[in-house]
Amino acid sequence: MWLKRIKNFLKKPKPKKPRKKRKTRPKPKLIIRKCTQLPLKLEKAISNPIMEPKYKNKWESWQTFNPAAIYLNNKVHFLYRAIGEGGLSVFGYASSKNGIHIDERSETPAYALKRGFLESLTKTNAPGYSSGGSVSGCEDPRIAEIDGTIYLIYTTFSNWSELRLTLTSISKDDFLNKKWDQWKKPVFISAPNEIHKNWVLFPEKINNKYAILHSISPNIQIDYFDSLDELDGKTFIKSSYSRSYIKDGWEAYFRGVGPSPIKTSKGWLVLYHAEDKKDTSKYKLGAMILDLKDPTKILYRAKQPVLEPSLPYENNGFKSGIVYSCGAVVIDDTLFVYYGGADTVVCVATANLEEFIEPLTQKLRKTSFIKKLKK
Repeated sequence: MWLKRIKNFLKKPKPKKPRKKRKTRPKPKLIIRKCTQLPLKLEKAISNPIMEPKYKNKWESWQTFNPAAIYLNNKVHFLYRAIGEGGLSVFGYASSKNGIHIDERSETPAYALKRGFLESLTKTNAPGYSSGGSVSGCEDPRIAEIDGTIYLIYTTFSNWSELRLTLTSISKDDFLNKKWDQWKKPVFISAPNEIHKNWVLFPEKINNKYAILHSISPNIQIDYFDSLDELDGKTFIKSSYSRSYIKDGWEAYFRGVGPSPIKTSKGWLVLYHAEDKKDTSKYKLGAMILDLKDPTKILYRAKQPVLEPSLPYENNGFKSGIVYSCGAVVIDDTLFVYYGGADTVVCVATANLEEFIEPLTQKLRKTSFIKKLKK
């Protein structure tokens, strides 16, 4: 009897367990993210600073900084700003074969303004102006070579009262042979009743004309010349500058252009100085690319600074929190950017040029300056 029951039990199908209802998963939300630009950064040299004041030379015993740079005959040639006893600002000369190690440095200034020229500054347009700790002289040089002539644009200032943009030149041969007495007589190129800084000459003619970039705020301003002899000390470039910012940019406001523009496959690379919205006490370096044929057009702009004062030699010196570039060169596809740290020493930062500009050109973005700041 019991055996029969067991057989019948085994014959009965096992009851199926009810399937659990699957929880319906919510449809994934479509997340739209703005295309972000990869960070552009320059790598600072381990050997920074590459030039420091020489205390044995009175003329450069206080500060050496803000060098212009040009690559000629397999060397980087520098004209750097130097301040020493007496507070006179002059330019010293140095050179480097690899762009970092200084192989040669002059014991005397390569360029100094004569007293008579300084005394020609007669109108007070910048009362109380003391540049980088000096009383008078020349500052912040930018250099370019066109058709065998080296052109130098810099700021002349005197007695905390006036500053003017100034142009001089020298033949390439005389420059390479260090015949510093062959500099052409300087001429003022900015008007006497205006305050301007940070003007640069493009390193080649554009549409067969010399081109001087003299403002990036509130817009790009360039003047063209058949010959730079047109700037004879009586004819001046009319420029305008106002503090402006970009709504979605990092810049609190723009200071001015850094080195002379660098020609790249994407356009003219322009590095510029600006103060950060997050910290207006520091000078940082930005980057943008201008159209090759019409450099008044901004094609691309970096969304973040490409160089910031973060190391001791950029924060301990005459003026803390400063990276200020006046010179850059390209050697074998490597970009070398030279800058003053804390208005005291010379430093360098590098990057592969194409790798540096590639993220910059990822996305076209609006770059018009939208608001003027009240002075």
